[in-house]
Amino acid sequence: MGIRLAVRQVLRWSVRNATYSVVNPLQFGRYHLQPVSNGCSLFCSSTRSTLQSTQQNHELHPLSEKPVTEMFLLSLVDIGFTDAQAEQINEAVSKVRGGSAAKHAQSTLTALLVLGLNPSSVLKLLQKCPELYTVSESQLQQRIGNLRKLGLVEGSLQRVVAYYPQILTVPVKTIKYVVAFLREKCLFTAQQVTDILRDSPAIILEDLDQVEYKFQYVYFRMGVKQREMVKSRLFRFTLDEVRCRHCFLERRGLYQTPDKKGQTSIINPKLDSILKVDQDTYLVKVARASAEEYDVFQKLMAREWQEEEQLQGSIEADSDSDSDDEEEDDEDEDSKGKSGYRKRTKK
Repeated sequence: MGIRLAVRQVLRWSVRNATYSVVNPLQFGRYHLQPVSNGCSLFCSSTRSTLQSTQQNHELHPLSEKPVTEMFLLSLVDIGFTDAQAEQINEAVSKVRGGSAAKHAQSTLTALLVLGLNPSSVLKLLQKCPELYTVSESQLQQRIGNLRKLGLVEGSLQRVVAYYPQILTVPVKTIKYVVAFLREKCLFTAQQVTDILRDSPAIILEDLDQVEYKFQYVYFRMGVKQREMVKSRLFRFTLDEVRCRHCFLERRGLYQTPDKKGQTSIINPKLDSILKVDQDTYLVKVARASAEEYDVFQKLMAREWQEEEQLQGSIEADSDSDSDDEEEDDEDEDSKGKSGYRKRTKK
């Protein structure tokens, strides 16, 4: 009895190790072992034949992507995702990068979890921004480190990434350029730039010419300083939204552009009371107008802006044609001068 029990234990250990080293554990059910007899020779021959058949099957039928997928799913479950979440991630990874990208995706997911996001939050931000699957772990760590250097501390950093995960798809060089632009062109302080990145992270992918125009409009036309711009989260709003609400108040006599000394004959409403409220609150408490009036005004403004753009385009086209004519005239004069020079030399 003792010998038979020992044989069974050795058999169990041998089969387990052989199977895990050669085939996927989930495929073990395909392989059948011969029943154990009383002799050790039968045990040895049975084990040998089983291993040989397993190796032959492995050589004839190499492992497909299925075992890799199963291993990837198991690894996702191990780091905290549920089975359903792991399936969703695997499907998304296959669409974005293909089945061979599982190992890269796992390191990216691990980096996001280490950042402090829970599995549900990671899944949501990946659904919002599938491009994150294409970012390597080293790039991810570098970009997260750069955001920390810019002042996005723990808590703020996680909220920014969850709100706007696209920020992790932008190269460090691009973000540094936007930061330098805000510091040099718009004269924001370092802390104000940090606040802008925290409250309006989408600015990093905006057209900086439009950002500068919006800043200049609010600074010169509305007379608003940088501190109030940051407080009102100006860069979350489009230029059309800002201009429309401001011009509506201006034409109703409720807003004045400050003079050179920064003075007005009326008290202008604060920028955050103009922008950081919904339309109904803005109309009732600030503009003191009806929704119908504002709707008609928006349509008129859209028409005016379209005409201005067309006029600006025609002016630019005329200036381009004038410059072309000037260049042609210069070329004619040069050619005349050269021909005259040739005639004089011939004489």
